[in-house]
Amino acid sequence: MAKIRVLTVDDSALMRQVLTSLLSRDPDIDVVGSAPDPYVAREKIKALNPDVLTLDVEMPKMDGLTFLEKLMRGHPMPVIMVSTLTEAGCETTLRALELGAVDFITKPKLDVQRGMEEVARELIDKVKAAAVANVRREASGVGHMMNPLAHPSPSSFPSGSAMLKTTDTIIAIGSSTGGTEAVREILMALPAHTPPILITQHMPPRFTKTWADRLNSLCRLSVKEAADGDSVLPGHALVAPGGYHMALDRNGARYMVRVNQDPPVNRHRPSVDVLFDSVARYAGRNSIGVILTGMGGDGAKGMLAMKQAGARTIAQDEATCVVFGMPKEAIKLGGVDKVLSLGEIAGAVMELVGRT
Repeated sequence: MAKIRVLTVDDSALMRQVLTSLLSRDPDIDVVGSAPDPYVAREKIKALNPDVLTLDVEMPKMDGLTFLEKLMRGHPMPVIMVSTLTEAGCETTLRALELGAVDFITKPKLDVQRGMEEVARELIDKVKAAAVANVRREASGVGHMMNPLAHPSPSSFPSGSAMLKTTDTIIAIGSSTGGTEAVREILMALPAHTPPILITQHMPPRFTKTWADRLNSLCRLSVKEAADGDSVLPGHALVAPGGYHMALDRNGARYMVRVNQDPPVNRHRPSVDVLFDSVARYAGRNSIGVILTGMGGDGAKGMLAMKQAGARTIAQDEATCVVFGMPKEAIKLGGVDKVLSLGEIAGAVMELVGRT
């Protein structure tokens, strides 16, 4: 099998060297070159034809976002953003994902040697996933994969007494690579009176709050990063905080979430399996599970547990996934009732809500 050809783009010579060193640990990856800015990168892309690009967010001459937008219009290819953990870095990275970047990694701290093995493994995994990802051309960042004919308009969603019967329904969503955009598109298609939604997206600390705030500004639902003890309420969506598991809990008739820093599950914290297992336990048949694009198998066992507990379950199809890893594993285990395109999921969820 041919090696995955990678080009690294970063204005720091030391960072280019570090990324090259980390990626070179894997025999299936060949770092074919590096570039200090987008202008050099453009020429090297033409000359070297890499399979995957790692791209710094902040660079001189042309920033990473401008270059990414031009690249995705003229020469779409898998791009992984290399981001800082600053507030501005989080905002810019989320915009990069809207523009078509497959994924991102947080920039390694050059003065901290501990944890480099974990950074290397994460970077290698993401490059391998990006190499087989479905890349969008000329992504606009607003409903680029939604088919307006695939789901009803908000005015046609169940209302009145139908909705009053379903306030105990819990909608649980799990995603990873490509999931920030998939979740956004689903939430934007849902009405304000949607039953409560719990979301676990593989994402590091600080990014989840920025992402939740961004979703809140775009959606009719109220969206926030979850805090321990938050009530689970209709019209609200809670996002698992980066670095924390989020689980559903129940005290009498009241649903709430618990967040904790228990050990990672499937190498992830937050883990989709943790969320889905808790929803299976406490909501059972009064729940709907949705597993979206992402690499690996996190969430597959939890979705099976939900189905066995009586929940209705949906997986995103391969054609609209950026990476068809998590849905594929859930389907393989037999935990999925329906396999739908991204554009069909919001309508299907609301149809199921109306039946409960």
